[in-house]
Amino acid sequence: MSDTPLPQPLLEDDELERLDDFLDSERVDPDALDLISAHGFLVALAVAPREVEPAVWVAELFHGEPAFADDAQRSEILALLERLRTNAIATLEQGGLPEPPCEATLDGLPAEETPIGDWCAGFMEGVFLDEAAWFEQDEETVATLLLPFMALSGLFDDEPDMAEFLADGPRLEALAAQLPELVLDLYLHYRVPPETPKPTPRKKKPAGRGPGKGKR
Repeated sequence: MSDTPLPQPLLEDDELERLDDFLDSERVDPDALDLISAHGFLVALAVAPREVEPAVWVAELFHGEPAFADDAQRSEILALLERLRTNAIATLEQGGLPEPPCEATLDGLPAEETPIGDWCAGFMEGVFLDEAAWFEQDEETVATLLLPFMALSGLFDDEPDMAEFLADGPRLEALAAQLPELVLDLYLHYRVPPETPKPTPRKKKPAGRGPGKGKR
């Protein structure tokens, strides 16, 4: 039996449907993130090493300001998005795994043609929002942890370094299933201080060789 916890949904089904309906409506810019991409985007913001101002990420997610019907709708939608983000933080803080709102599988398709690929693209959009902060601490480790998200997102298909990685279908399929665990690994990377080596005990000075002793 595996000790790995099961991924936890970050919103109730009816809340996800409400967000989905709004993000798919004509009130939102056609270039705005859809539900699955927005979910990945907000999980990335939950992981991020420093907080991004809501005004910044809201404008990025919607690609501008949506044509909300009224203040009540605006408050409801923004509250759902913020709840998703804070629920992700709470889940990760307890060592839990956030569940994407789609199957974490490729089914033999290219990653960019799958919902989980869209989720990873949204996650990477969240990284791009404050990229310098993500790579400020131990760049090599962060790059390694982010590599599966990058590969599955379809945003880096033209990178020569990605060719061999993207050609390995079974490996990509396995990584898709591991995404919730990788999210937790990234979260912990930024919040659990690395182990510091124990200080080496100082050698005692030989007796009688202190200041003013010995030579005359």
